[in-house]
Amino acid sequence: YHSVSSREIVGISEVVKEYYPDPTDETGAWVVVDLKPVRKLKKPITLEMIKEEKKLADLPLIKQSRLSVMLISKENFHFIVKIGT
Repeated sequence: YHSVSSREIVGISEVVKEYYPDPTDETGAWVVVDLKPVRKLKKPITLEMIKEEKKLADLPLIKQSRLSVMLISKENFHFIVKIGT
């Protein structure tokens, strides 16, 4: 999920290193994860599209739109991939 400029899901990635303190954050409040790209979606899925889908109403992204990495259910994952292909 691109959380800054375009606010859209653009692909699938795998977490290869769990969260650790963000080395660029002097306050120590932020964490980062290391990702490995798996594949790009054929068409991006915008935040507006996600908000319109009742099946995705429980996504953490709805309440925290700057959240780039999140755990989602298998059902939601498959639904999102279907929309993006």
